[in-house]
Parts: sequence; structure tokens; C-alpha cells
Amino acid sequence: MGDLVLNFGLAEASLGHLTSAVQFGFISGTLVFALLTIADRFSPSKVFFFSAFLGAVFNLGTVLDNNTLITLLLFRFLTGFFLAGIYPVGMKIAADYYQKGLGKSLGFLVGALVLGTAFPHFLNGFGAMLDWKIVIFTTSFLAILGGLSMLLFVPNGPFRKVSQQLDFSILFKVFKDKKFRSPAFGYFGHMWELYTFWAFLPVMISRFNTLHPTANLNVSLYSFAIISIGGLACVVSGYLAERLGTKKVAFSALLLSFLCCLTSPFFFSVDATYLFVGFLMFWGMVVIADSPLFSTLVAQNAIAENKGTALTIVNSIGFSITIVSIQMVSLLQFSIDSRFIFMLLAIGPLLGLVALRSRD
Repeated sequence: MGDLVLNFGLAEASLGHLTSAVQFGFISGTLVFALLTIADRFSPSKVFFFSAFLGAVFNLGTVLDNNTLITLLLFRFLTGFFLAGIYPVGMKIAADYYQKGLGKSLGFLVGALVLGTAFPHFLNGFGAMLDWKIVIFTTSFLAILGGLSMLLFVPNGPFRKVSQQLDFSILFKVFKDKKFRSPAFGYFGHMWELYTFWAFLPVMISRFNTLHPTANLNVSLYSFAIISIGGLACVVSGYLAERLGTKKVAFSALLLSFLCCLTSPFFFSVDATYLFVGFLMFWGMVVIADSPLFSTLVAQNAIAENKGTALTIVNSIGFSITIVSIQMVSLLQFSIDSRFIFMLLAIGPLLGLVALRSRD
């Protein structure tokens, strides 16, 4: 993003706009995909391929020499829009293949998402100097390769049920079922915390370095380690769910992340680097461990022929909530001591826990 700002002579404020454009694109895409029930009416693997291909094409648009802020925002928005045909549709494909063991399957899928989120921190930590256009070309190539792999090697799953008609009322029907509504609301609470934690993790580490100058933590490498360990936690939570129950493991992880939010000021204040890092590593695990399990519960409690649409609309609402949470912390960080501001993230897990308990 910094390279785009420099290369096209944009204002510094453009960086935030370019970042938000992808998220708004994803939210818009999930709404359109859900309204048109695309993942339920068409082959999910084909939807995945075409979305990956079109996302890659619009991603490549950012390298055009005559770009302006408007065209860059459009290309980033459209890239995010077609990501809506990849992540939620990927979960739909997993649900079409697994009835038993779905939590474990989604654990690996979400684990891959987590590693993808962490990887830029890894590159930055080692000071990797790649021309920004090479990064764009490479990611677009890999997106097309991933889409082709799905198209050629992943046929429709044995548990897939096709929705034959367009039904805009599905967006409201799915939430009428309490068994569906409870894990969906739990997921919304989880999303309030998750992406804000990831977004502000470098800020947390930098703040600790400021409070305790002897710590001297490498912000990027520790951010990578703390986020990426969540990928392992997703896999482990999937296996635990098979033995202990999906809802029980999801509830436990959400409760632990809730406690991490509340106790975070203590770990900022104590001059013990290893204790602080250990705390963030633990938080990095429990903050994401419940994500594949909530998706599992949503998929299992949705009507079979509307499963893809249900997963997509829950994703859309969840990612919309992340924008509110991130913007709130962004605005309040200048008026609230940064040691205490992350306690606000506890709001989401608390409401999610209440929603999960209401299912009993």
C-alpha cells in the first residue's frame, strides 16, 4: 500500500482508503452472492474458479501506469468483491464434503486463512525488498492457480443440495431458527474482537516496547508468530471438537479470549517480556480457535440447500462488524490509555457467550 501511495503520488490518507476498499468490496460481494444465492444455485468449485480469476484480473489492474486514486479504489474494491466467492464458498465446499468431521475440515481451511494473514508480517520482519509490481503479479498468478486447482480437482461434494430458485427472503429466513441464530451471533461477537486484535497487534507490541525500553521486541516477527500460531490452534480446535463437542470447544475458546481482553492491562504494565509475549501467544490462539467451529455450527444448523447462502451472509455481517470495531479503537486510542483500550474488545465475546448460552 505504501508503494502505491508513493508510485502514484497519492496523499498519505489514501493508504487507509485503499485498505478499507478491499473490506468494503468483500462485504458488498458477500451481500450480492447471498442475495442471488450463487453458492447454492451453481457449482461451488466453478464459482470459486471464476471468483479467483476475476479477483486476480482486478488485482492486476493496480499496476497500470495511468491509475488515479479513483481507479485504484475501484480495482481494490472489485478485488475484495470477488474474494466473496472464495472464502465463504470454500467453507461451503468443505460442508458439501463433510457432515461428520466438518469442524476438523474447517479448522484446516481457517488455519490457511490465518497463515495468509500472518505472512506479510513475516516478510516485513526480514526486510524483504520486493518490487511491489512483482508482489501483485505473483499473488494474481497464485490466485488463478488456486482457482484452477479447485475447478480441476474438486468436483461437487457428495452432500451438496442444489437450490433451484432465487429467494431473496432467505436472508431473513435463516435467522428465524434459534439453533442457527445462536452460533451466528456467537460468530459476530468473535468477529468484533478478532480482526481488531490482528490489526492492532503491532501497536500492542510497539506500546510494550515504549513502556519497557529493554524489551526491544521485533514488532513484525512477533506479530507473525502470534498470528500464525492461531493457524495451529484452528487445527487443534477442530480435533478437540470431535472429542468434546463443537459448541463446548467454541464456547471455551470464546470465554478464554474474553478473559484475555479483560486482563490485557496487567500484562502491559508488568515489566516481564516473556510473560507479555506468552500472553499474546495464548491470546493469538484462543482469539481464532473458535472461528472454524462457529462456521461448523452455522453450516450444520442451516437448511441444506441454503447452506452456502447462510455461510455467506454470516460472513458479510461478521466482516461488517470488524469495520465498526477497528474504527472505534482507532478513534479512541488517542483518548484512552493504550494499556486499557483493548478491554473494549471484550464486548463482542461477552455478547457471543450470552448468545451461545441461550441455545441451552
